[in-house]
Amino acid sequence: MKHTKEQFSCPVEATQALIGGKYKASILWNLIKGPLHYMELQRLIPKATPKMLSQQLRDLEDCGMIHREVIPEKPPKTIYSLTPLGQSAVPVLDSMCQWGEAYLDRLGAGTSCCSKKSKPPVEPVV
Repeated sequence: MKHTKEQFSCPVEATQALIGGKYKASILWNLIKGPLHYMELQRLIPKATPKMLSQQLRDLEDCGMIHREVIPEKPPKTIYSLTPLGQSAVPVLDSMCQWGEAYLDRLGAGTSCCSKKSKPPVEPVV
């Protein structure tokens, strides 16, 4: 879905529109290191039903955050990767991960996925 500036009353709303879906941030986070096949994303985000994962991937593709490539094999394979706009969200995702890690530490949960951070901050795409 293409967004217009009239839709948003503040920048946080714009950010939420792009990455605020149920699994959108997780999808983007998993694509930081590089392109992934649909089945790899499904394995990495096990709580997402195939229908929900497909919808979230479509939304991210429609707003220009990810690129979808279909490899014409039998059976066809679909590969997803970050676009420059998607890459520009990496610093936001890194901050979310660090904040979430601190929160989980307070709860006594030692889970961390922040080790996936693999790229330096990228300048936002205008």
